[in-house]
Amino acid sequence: MLVDFGRASYLRKARQQPDKVRMVLEKVRTDGLFTTLDAVRSKLAQPLPLGYCNVGVIADLGSDMHPFKEGDRVVSNGPHSDVVKVSKQLMARIPETVTDESAAFTVVASIGLQGIRLAAPTLGEAFVVIGTGLIGLLTIQLLKAHGCRVLAVDLDDSKLALASKFGAETCNPSKGQDPVALGLAFSRHRGVDGVLICASTASDQPVSQAAQMCRKRGRIVLVGVTGLKLNRAEFYEKELSFQVSCSYGPGRYDAAYEQDGVDYPVGFVRWTEQRNFEAILDMMASGQLDTETLITHRYSFSEMGQAYSSLTTDKSGLGILLHYPSQDEDRLIDQVSLSTDVAPVTGEPVIAVIGAGNYASRMLLPALKKSGAQFKTILSNSGISGVIQGEKQGFAVAASDEEVIWKDTNIDGVVIATRHNSHASLVSRALSEGKHVFVEKPLAIDDSGLASVREAYTSARLAGHTRQLMVGFNRRFAPQTVKMKSLLGSVPGPKVFIMTMNAGELPANHWTHDLEVGGGRMIGEACHFIDLMRFLADSRITEVQATRMGPNDYVAITEDKAVITLRFENGSFGTIFYLANGAASYPKERIEVFTSGKVLQLDNFRKLKGFGWPGFSSMNLWKQDKGQDQCAAAWLASLRSGKSAIPVDEIFEVAEATLQSAMLLRSQ
Repeated sequence: MLVDFGRASYLRKARQQPDKVRMVLEKVRTDGLFTTLDAVRSKLAQPLPLGYCNVGVIADLGSDMHPFKEGDRVVSNGPHSDVVKVSKQLMARIPETVTDESAAFTVVASIGLQGIRLAAPTLGEAFVVIGTGLIGLLTIQLLKAHGCRVLAVDLDDSKLALASKFGAETCNPSKGQDPVALGLAFSRHRGVDGVLICASTASDQPVSQAAQMCRKRGRIVLVGVTGLKLNRAEFYEKELSFQVSCSYGPGRYDAAYEQDGVDYPVGFVRWTEQRNFEAILDMMASGQLDTETLITHRYSFSEMGQAYSSLTTDKSGLGILLHYPSQDEDRLIDQVSLSTDVAPVTGEPVIAVIGAGNYASRMLLPALKKSGAQFKTILSNSGISGVIQGEKQGFAVAASDEEVIWKDTNIDGVVIATRHNSHASLVSRALSEGKHVFVEKPLAIDDSGLASVREAYTSARLAGHTRQLMVGFNRRFAPQTVKMKSLLGSVPGPKVFIMTMNAGELPANHWTHDLEVGGGRMIGEACHFIDLMRFLADSRITEVQATRMGPNDYVAITEDKAVITLRFENGSFGTIFYLANGAASYPKERIEVFTSGKVLQLDNFRKLKGFGWPGFSSMNLWKQDKGQDQCAAAWLASLRSGKSAIPVDEIFEVAEATLQSAMLLRSQ
């Protein structure tokens, strides 16, 4: 699916994702065409790890990994990669009698097993499997092991031959055979007990056929992908049950289970992802699950491109195995040199970047490159995104170990674009190593992190190191913001600010909501607007107030539906409405300033209007500009001149106000 999608034209991609097309159209209306095009192209260019079934040996363990130990041979639900990092819930130890090649099928076989668990077959029942690809053939074997009679339906005689070898009766509609008639005959004209649909098709026909061949109160489980226009009469008259199976079992898409390793109690959830893996391995060890027959291709790692190509060019393919034949020591490296035609510039600051995610690749790196940054090293956890973005932007080195950066005395400045919980520690380390720092907001997600940054900055100053510390508050550098600041500077009186952020809802399990990782949206995102108000007010913050929606039984997250009010030393005050419960078609950001009989109104960093300003009525842009390019240029200029782009006192002041607003909201 991913290979086909990657090769598809923009038009085909759009047709495959109508929901995404609606989101794009809404973004065009609010952010403009060119900004939306940049965002879409960047998203489609993001590298995506492929695969989810592998076998290997544990090389290293984190904490609380009992019962696993180094050297264990395990199957894991990780990508096709030389080195895979997963939580303990996504691994299972392989029995001695099971080969590596067989064990590699564990995760994909668990997809079929989860569908079977939902169908709950009993000994002697009659089941139909529609679709005899890799998952379908594994599912047939598992149903036979349950003591069921099985009818296999497919259009491919070679795959039906394998199904027959595994003990199933067969039906090929392309040969004129009627699946419904054969299904009824197969069930001794009682109707089959259940149907597992393992096919991949846009047609609604498999679901309709399944309903027609089922007995009263039969069970239909969708393991694959089909059209879902259900005929009510077919389901109503028989009281059929229909369920979509979710991958490998309970725990799938649960971050606490898959990422943090939190298991479900076996007394309440008997079969989880991991326990399904173990069950499959037991079936292999007992000889009840044959995978050797399903292997159609074997490739070495160096033939990876050919292996993926065979997915779409050879429709007879089933099990395609990839081997890593060389010694570990030859492959496990923490940095690689990249091919770059960029010649070093003497006297220009040398920059390293930590993090190569969506924002860094889409906005930050191009902005730095446009401003003349001399890139040296790019660091990413997996290494893949670092290499891709490193070659694209002109880095000399891609690395996966941060020590590579700290030990390099030629690196002058470090850009930090990682997840929020790592910001404070990385900033502190960079300052202690004598590096200039640009960190994507926020500076820290808690008081202890902020204290560590302040201490590191102070220590560097006391040691005589004048290092530039800057947070990526790009909105204060946007051309329309600069114009607003200029206009407001001509008015001596206090100002009143109203900032409305139509932030949009994020899923409750999004990492930004995790207080230990993202710090919550107030700390992670609203800090932009606290800084923007501080910049426009041009005065020290003296008071912070905050209130939020709820608590409410109908809303999962209430902190991102909140109001923050700031008071300033010069008598100005303002309110930030940070709201995630608005319409996506409404402009995302609106800034209004009232002062001395005059009003400024900025919509989405595209349209600036003035009311009551002599000589100024509007400043409109063809393309949204939130100041990313100017922000990057300002930091690089500060490295050359030694003059801060944002006063350090303001950076710490905004960080304190941000943390205070979040604590006030959480205390309510």
